Amino acid sequence: MKPTPPKTGRPRFIQFRKTVRKSFLLAGVLATAWPVLVSAELTNLIQIPGPNPILMCGTPGAWDESVIEACDVIKEAGTYYFFYHGVPMDLKLWGPGGYRIGLATSPHPLGPWTKFENRPLLGLGSPGSWDDHHVACAMIVKEAPGKFIMWYSGYNARDAKWDVGLAFASKLTGPWTKYEKNPILRDFGYVGGVVKHNGKYFLYTEHPIDSIAPDYGPISVATADQPEGPWTIGKDNPALPPSEKGAWDDGGYSEGKVFWRDGLFHLFYGGAKTYTPRIKTRESIGYAWSRDGFHFTRHPANPIAPREAQPNAAAFAEVHTLVEPPFIYAFHTLRYIDSEHVPHAKGRTSVLEDLGVQVLVTQRSFKLPMPVCTLDSLPAGSVTELSDCPPICLLKVSRITLTIACEGAAALRVHVSASTDGIVFDATDLMTFDCLGRRTVELKPKAAFIKVRIKNLDGKLSCRKIQVTALLEGE
Repeated sequence: MKPTPPKTGRPRFIQFRKTVRKSFLLAGVLATAWPVLVSAELTNLIQIPGPNPILMCGTPGAWDESVIEACDVIKEAGTYYFFYHGVPMDLKLWGPGGYRIGLATSPHPLGPWTKFENRPLLGLGSPGSWDDHHVACAMIVKEAPGKFIMWYSGYNARDAKWDVGLAFASKLTGPWTKYEKNPILRDFGYVGGVVKHNGKYFLYTEHPIDSIAPDYGPISVATADQPEGPWTIGKDNPALPPSEKGAWDDGGYSEGKVFWRDGLFHLFYGGAKTYTPRIKTRESIGYAWSRDGFHFTRHPANPIAPREAQPNAAAFAEVHTLVEPPFIYAFHTLRYIDSEHVPHAKGRTSVLEDLGVQVLVTQRSFKLPMPVCTLDSLPAGSVTELSDCPPICLLKVSRITLTIACEGAAALRVHVSASTDGIVFDATDLMTFDCLGRRTVELKPKAAFIKVRIKNLDGKLSCRKIQVTALLEGE
């Protein structure tokens, strides 16, 4: 929230390797450090960055051209729905016409993601209303078949406070109808998560905002018997208080999703190490748990997903998790260190923030399919650029196979490039192979990161519906 222009810089590779190595060594620590009540599938976590960014700011003139940030992710009938909020470029963020809520869908948690109709799903309130400047921070609960409830945060300049409201829909793509008696809770910050447990609703927010550092705060909770309330503020708030001075997350938290599983409330959250100016704030993912939903305990080996594992990442913020054993998909806002090294930046007016995902693998042996490159078409004789491909991390992968598939009679050549830091890639290809229709090739993961470039070898024919997928395996 409250984005400001980015500053550039390069992390030192030596520190990068040390931090990434530390994150993967956590697997052994977690096996013995987690509380007894946490299920076995949440131990031995291995962090694998997704094909980031998985969703980007809109093209010039789009409603989400300037900034997009993560909201909730929910699966329904085999489709994944990723809610987010964004702002256009031609409107002042803190004037009329700020955040609105949008939606992207995908057949798989790692994408490819497609924006729904390239329009906001939930717009601003009428002038003078409680949410006429911003609607953001959507959290979705499926109350019953054909009944979805959205909690969200709204803001107006007159009150200068973030209130909480409701919207209802019969399907996730809407239309969404705002509750006529909104807001349901005044001045309660950024909505992060809602858990329905034993007939009671637990609402988690980042609140009070700015109480620890600019735009950051502790995690607070309120409860109610009905979605509309009345809501009771937790008497022992905050549920997750600030960390001690000098800790990796002593700058506070961005809103994060809480879920119930195996007898515990679980919270994967973005913890901040504050820098000045605010855009330089460093944010990684931590984990905390609670037995009662009111008092959370941080994991002693935090952060469980350091930002350094993702090349060029400054922050993983607004974390929303989706659990599909053996994987935990931690979706987040992705801020960058250096705008010059952002994948898919060509043709965009803003690379301040995109959306990303960290995959937390809960067992040593795994198979994770990851989309590498998806193209509607590739004209005759043309070739993609390395900047068109996300860096694929192989640091915890024992085996990788690349599969390329396409339509049309044109032959394709795949160039695989290697990198030690995921930013600067070798000029000499690690591997080159040709494909006509479909081909699968096994690579030995000798590099820390790879990217691919695709060339259409035909001088006359274009190639359609190109998909490159990497199957990452661990032992």
